[in-house]
Amino acid sequence: MMNNEKQIEALNTLIEINNDRIEGYTTAAKEAKETDLKMLFSENRDTSVKNKNELSNEVKKLGGKPIEDTRTTGKLYRAWMDIKAALVKEDRKAIIGSCEFGEDIAVKTYNDVLKNEAEHLSPNLHKIINEQRIAVKSEHDKIRNLRDAMQSK
Repeated sequence: MMNNEKQIEALNTLIEINNDRIEGYTTAAKEAKETDLKMLFSENRDTSVKNKNELSNEVKKLGGKPIEDTRTTGKLYRAWMDIKAALVKEDRKAIIGSCEFGEDIAVKTYNDVLKNEAEHLSPNLHKIINEQRIAVKSEHDKIRNLRDAMQSK
């Protein structure tokens, strides 16, 4: 028998990470001067909006309440603050580096939930979370590739 509380807790952990990404990428897209970055940040935000909505629906199906907050503590929050500072200076390299750091945390959170909570997740939830992890990892890789391209110049 699946433990609904454990499933809701795992899903809310991922909703929180997506809330962080939405807030961070909304700010980054608004502040970025370069079109390619604006588009990338908007796409990443849109992925997290889709992820959050999908996860929130699953939490509701389990009888839970989706978390509304972001993590205003910890490494991811500091990464977004670094991005804001870099945007003000229009330092493309710093912006990309901070985004990658934030994406590392997002991917790690998905990996941790899949690894540590697997026994508590229904096959359907496992599938949803893994598909979202693949999308977030793909966006992480785009940012990493952008960083690598800048370093090789």
